[in-house]
Amino acid sequence: MAAVCWLLIHCLLFASSSAHNDFFTSIGQMTDLLFTEKDLVTSLKDYIRAEENKLEQIKKWADKLDVLSAAATQDPEGFLGHPVNAFKLMKRLNTEWAELESLVLTDMSDVFISNLTIQRQHFPNDDDQTGAAKALMRLQDTYQLDTNIISTGELPGSSLGASHQSALTVDDCYDLGKVAYSEADYYHTELWMVQALKQLDEGETSSTVDAITILDYLSYSVYQQGELERALEFTRRLLELDPTHQRANGNLKYFEYQLAKQKKVEGREEGEEAEGRGQKGGTRGRPDDYLPERKKYEELCRGEGIRMTPRRQSRLFCRYYDNNRHPRYVIGPVKEEDEWDRPRIVRYHDIVSDKEMEKVKELAKPRLRRATVHDPQTGKLTTAHYRVSKSAWLGAYEHPVVDKINQRIEDITGLDVTTAEDLQVANYGVGGQYEPHFDFGRKDEPDAFEELGTGNRIATWLLYMSDVQAGGATVFTDVRAAVWPKKGTAVFWYNLYPSGEGDYRTRHAACPVLVGNKWVSNKWIHERGQEFRRRCGLQEMD
Repeated sequence: MAAVCWLLIHCLLFASSSAHNDFFTSIGQMTDLLFTEKDLVTSLKDYIRAEENKLEQIKKWADKLDVLSAAATQDPEGFLGHPVNAFKLMKRLNTEWAELESLVLTDMSDVFISNLTIQRQHFPNDDDQTGAAKALMRLQDTYQLDTNIISTGELPGSSLGASHQSALTVDDCYDLGKVAYSEADYYHTELWMVQALKQLDEGETSSTVDAITILDYLSYSVYQQGELERALEFTRRLLELDPTHQRANGNLKYFEYQLAKQKKVEGREEGEEAEGRGQKGGTRGRPDDYLPERKKYEELCRGEGIRMTPRRQSRLFCRYYDNNRHPRYVIGPVKEEDEWDRPRIVRYHDIVSDKEMEKVKELAKPRLRRATVHDPQTGKLTTAHYRVSKSAWLGAYEHPVVDKINQRIEDITGLDVTTAEDLQVANYGVGGQYEPHFDFGRKDEPDAFEELGTGNRIATWLLYMSDVQAGGATVFTDVRAAVWPKKGTAVFWYNLYPSGEGDYRTRHAACPVLVGNKWVSNKWIHERGQEFRRRCGLQEMD
């Protein structure tokens, strides 16, 4: 624009310095100048319009976020307890605020950009957004959710109001499909691209993705799962929208050739039809899993396949418990409930107060970090993909409430907690889980707790510090047992037999949180110091 303005001024100056005859007789030239000026005015108006449009976009964005954040901050944990809200927050901060930054990046935006740049160091990154996407897919698989249910935000157990409940847009569904595609997970790629296409077909609009792009992903993902006919169907639909699409035209010929070849083989070798199909491509369904008990684990998380017969159930009782007339509980015994018989798992009700739980959360929140597990090779703590939560460790010396809880655990269990690990506080957010594991060190992990010098983990105390709207059960995969979170209660079990051998029936998992926010605290009690509290024995069965 500056060059054009300079040219206009230069022409006017040249005209004024020339003879009037030259100026007035150069009407054609003047007409050109008029049109040049008109073009400049049009460009100026376009610029003003662009600025106004930009400001209008920013205003709409700000108004939308103002309403959303006002509602969300009224109940942050409730809002973030909905996995769609958590995913969209990750996406918003990682992707959409960056787009807003580009929009606002003008000479007048220095203060905003400076502030945004400073705050950006606290924003989630691409890995965080990918993690949130994987969490949604994990919930989808574990609880057998349809993509449309997730997209509308109407999850089972969700009682959130309209201010908390969010829907996934076409762009959101497309991004989920792309995350799966980047992991060569064609099963989930197909599911989410189909959902994105469905929403487009229903009239939803998108400024970033179109049906052609989605169909391109779909045709390849179903082909990779061995479905030639569907791949061909998606490719033909794509070409109806864009007949010049180079890759689709190539794929069309290839798919038609492969399909004709397949039918020819099937016609010649009818008896080998199934085998022939098995050789043409990938397999349909979820990708191979490293966890052999995945199916059993997910069934239990859904409350299916729990193995408790009526006969055994009749032997489970509730009682008032004083731990052999312990002085603290003779007058006010605790409420003990049998959750399972073999191995014995008991639950203690109303074992901590709301005030105590809030203090523990308050102490833990500033220190929450990605939860760790003991590495069987090194014996040290490390993060693991199968444990998705944030945790913090609280020592008894840090606050009287922590010391009081530790003492209560000792009084009720009768075990010495001075050699136990610090109280571990864990928070499971969107899709948070801890896949099947043992708390004790196995024989092939002789150095699991060597650095502690307190022996193996003899028992586990698990305190639930929140109710969970949906999901989040503690399941024992070997015996098909499930224990559901209940605020203020604690469950307790022995990991070792009296002989010191590990009880493999205690293999357990924390199911993904579907809706809500799960807070727990663990106390892992070790062997050392228990010699006269739980005497050794040769028996290994309850």
